Amino acid sequence: MPEGHTIHRLARDQQKRFGGQVLHASSPQGRFAEGAALIDGRRLVRTEAYGKHLLHRYEGDRTLHVHLGLYGKFTTGSGEPPEPRGALRLRLIGSGAWTDLRGPTACELIDEPTLDALLARLGPDPLRNDADADLAYKRISRSRTSVAALLMDQKVIAGIGNVYRAEILFRHRVDPFLPGRDLPYETWQQLWPDLVTLMQAGVRAGRIVTVRPEDRPRKRGPLNRREAIYVYRHANEPCRLCGTTIRTEPLVGRNLFWCPNCQAPGNR
Repeated sequence: MPEGHTIHRLARDQQKRFGGQVLHASSPQGRFAEGAALIDGRRLVRTEAYGKHLLHRYEGDRTLHVHLGLYGKFTTGSGEPPEPRGALRLRLIGSGAWTDLRGPTACELIDEPTLDALLARLGPDPLRNDADADLAYKRISRSRTSVAALLMDQKVIAGIGNVYRAEILFRHRVDPFLPGRDLPYETWQQLWPDLVTLMQAGVRAGRIVTVRPEDRPRKRGPLNRREAIYVYRHANEPCRLCGTTIRTEPLVGRNLFWCPNCQAPGNR
């Protein structure tokens, strides 16, 4: 599932390509035919992201809500779009550009009360200027649930996925099984701005890089995907900092990765 930085990058790209334009909308698959008809010929006022949710605001108070989920994907191009094929949920055509949406968990038009209710269920998004870090900590500090599970709860923080979850806990030497109520506020004050910085870099680069310069295998040249992260999907490999074998086990439906030495209980 795409993490929050991917959705913010997508919103930024779509705003550049289509913002302010009158768009032609269709649903070749037919599943979103009524919704597409309601935004067809309307001006796209702006696009924005909140966590893993993409929002298109059209004139006439119409809001398109998209959640890609595990299988959703946008394909974008210039010039004339190709002939529609397969399960194409939504096609948007603007001036010289087009984008196709396939396989999303959600593709729907929602009214303002529904949008307000959706946003009210989400925690602060580290990539938004209005994010309240203390609100997220308040929810964490009141819970007996593990920190690793809480970071994946979109009601606590919106936009974090499995990669950022594993990597930010490693960077701050936090035991992933530590109950949220036992996470020191001082640790949180360091973790949150670091998370913001990493996710902002992810928006700019279009990829996740969490390894600090001093921990990289070489000083020059781009890092490949495995070199760019500390523990995610490095199970049974030596930790690059201490050499201890990286462990993994399922947690809240996703595989958690951590170093049992660097993130040992009591480190914080």
